[in-house]
Amino acid sequence: MGRSLPAQGVRRRHEEAVKADMRDAFSIDVDRILHSQAYTSYIDKTQVFYLVGHQGISHRVIHVQLLSRIARTIGRKLGLNDDLIEAIAIGHDIGHPPFGHDGETYLSELCTKANIGPFRHNVQAIQALERIEKAGRGLNLTLQVLDGILCHNGEVTEQRLSPDGGVTFRDFDAKMRAALAGASPLPMTMEGCLVRMADTVSYIGRDIEDAIAIGIIRRTDLPREVVKTLGDTNGKIVYRLVEDLIGHSDGTSIGYSDEVFGALCRLKEFNYERIYTNKAVKRESDKIRNMYGLVFARLVQDIEERERSSPVYTAFLDRLHERYLNTHNPFEMARDYVAGLTDSAFLRLFHDLFVPRIA
Repeated sequence: MGRSLPAQGVRRRHEEAVKADMRDAFSIDVDRILHSQAYTSYIDKTQVFYLVGHQGISHRVIHVQLLSRIARTIGRKLGLNDDLIEAIAIGHDIGHPPFGHDGETYLSELCTKANIGPFRHNVQAIQALERIEKAGRGLNLTLQVLDGILCHNGEVTEQRLSPDGGVTFRDFDAKMRAALAGASPLPMTMEGCLVRMADTVSYIGRDIEDAIAIGIIRRTDLPREVVKTLGDTNGKIVYRLVEDLIGHSDGTSIGYSDEVFGALCRLKEFNYERIYTNKAVKRESDKIRNMYGLVFARLVQDIEERERSSPVYTAFLDRLHERYLNTHNPFEMARDYVAGLTDSAFLRLFHDLFVPRIA
């Protein structure tokens, strides 16, 4: 399978006029994503810890940059395509709504109740990149980049991964439907497999450092068997995981050794037990869930009543092409608007919609 060549990256959903360009197709995609509105929103979307008031806590912009760096380091050693890796890495979390995975859960509950299907951030990323960016015209990214973004899944822990499935947009659209139904389709390229594997590498130790910084855990809490194999700091953990992936991957698959994979699984269990489901982390979650419900219902109402002064019009729908407006119902429009908000923008929106103003 091996390296994905730039010449293979010219498969876009919509044909473009051929013109001279010093960049190859995947490099063009990197620039299109970097200059998108969705990428700009990364800077104010929290990774795990929200509303904690700590200036050093990771946001998604840091996560995607770390992932890109880590994956490209591995990719160069394996002879893979740097530009394709970077494009997938920086675009992979664009579909995340405000307040991390909790926000995704709350928005999914609302979408399911509205009969528009569950909310999946990887599917929403494709929605943003293909149907919302550039006033609804989309960025027209290459198939390989879109496939890698759709098929990333840092929540799944896999010891070895090989490319599989589909080389056409028809195949890709079938993957989209499967992903919306809860499946985790495999990437079509080695670069996509690498980004999917490296996603965990980029956050597992960083989340530990964030948790220590805000007092959720202590470094001495880390399991001894994990520390022995991977180390007790983010830097040591990343280096060990990267080293192992380079040493145990080949031309057909990306993978870990048994020893390191076992330690990684145990560390991930520790993070879920002590960090991700920690009550101290979730203390504001009920309030955020209630805010999601109120905001979503109000936006749907404003769209149905054509309330043109509503933020959903002035900040979103008014800039979109009729093609989007004619192919999405009010619930889908509300979903797309909310999903694109940053954490602070969501809080401002709630304040504007529901907090009384002093005359």
